[in-house]
Amino acid sequence: MNLTAEQLSVRDLEDLQDVFWSKGWTDGLPVVPPSPERVEDFLAYAGVEPRTIVGSIPERSREISAEHVAINAVMAGCLPEYFPVVLAAWQAMCATEYCLNSAGTSTSGTAPLLIVNGPIVKRIGMRSQGNVLGPGNRANATIGRSIRLCLINLAGAAGDLDKACVGHPGKYSYCIAEDEEEAAGWEPLHVQRGFEAEQSAVTVVHSEAPQSVREDSSQTPEDMLENFADHVRRWNQGGAGTILMNPEHRMVAKAAGWSKADVGRRLYERSARSVAELKRCRRLRGEVEPGDEDRQHRWARGPEDYLVVGAGGTGMFSAVIPPWAGGIYSEPVTRLVAEPGCAGECFL
Repeated sequence: MNLTAEQLSVRDLEDLQDVFWSKGWTDGLPVVPPSPERVEDFLAYAGVEPRTIVGSIPERSREISAEHVAINAVMAGCLPEYFPVVLAAWQAMCATEYCLNSAGTSTSGTAPLLIVNGPIVKRIGMRSQGNVLGPGNRANATIGRSIRLCLINLAGAAGDLDKACVGHPGKYSYCIAEDEEEAAGWEPLHVQRGFEAEQSAVTVVHSEAPQSVREDSSQTPEDMLENFADHVRRWNQGGAGTILMNPEHRMVAKAAGWSKADVGRRLYERSARSVAELKRCRRLRGEVEPGDEDRQHRWARGPEDYLVVGAGGTGMFSAVIPPWAGGIYSEPVTRLVAEPGCAGECFL
């Protein structure tokens, strides 16, 4: 393959880490040396040429090549078989509706949450059950980290360009798989979003940090979702957020015949707060006016703004993940993950 990226010569691995750190090319953690041979292996596995453009950021006049994404995936510690997921996620983030330039530089410190579905989850050994958002799984950790390195090195989200006031740990890595087997009877997220069950896909949602939901007493979905809705009422912004439901909580909903859409509708119904209350706690601007006690406000635009995902281990804890608290919406985007041998046809 004819690689075009600038090549550096360093004395040893320690020297490489110092060089990359001094140039601002890392997230603060050590990286895997992105040798030409490793980068070529990634590109060959995905069946994509180095110069293929796999995304652009018009606001920054940047076109991103497959080679440059592969370099960052190598640095993150990915294996070649993870690379199709990284490519699909990057393409999703470069879609106009994702609003990468604004979401990626927001002071709210949010991060891209990747949700992977389909056969590739088992093939590459992704985690979808216990500790799904925690450490210890190479695929989840390095796929998520590769996206952060791409944002640093290809989108300019490094150093002073990252305007986060606080940030959250998902800015290192924020990647999970949906537990489709244990969530049987519920449509997987990628099927809900237009793909076939036998296809693999990744959905990217620009998100705040997860909030744990402790629920261990409800016997009906109506009661259980009052707890979830209480967390949703405290979100900072409208837009699409994610609801991670563990097996026990899914069982309560499914036993009553509830679908993911039913969960979304109930959350939308029960997540309203009065305009007066929100003004008093300065969540909405302005002074309380006559009628504000009776006027209702919801952060979500509709039930479809709740992406319900089956994930996590058995126990009393699930999670809600609020959307980006920005001035405009960043919409979730789902992209097909190319299978090996597709000869690049999925990366147009």
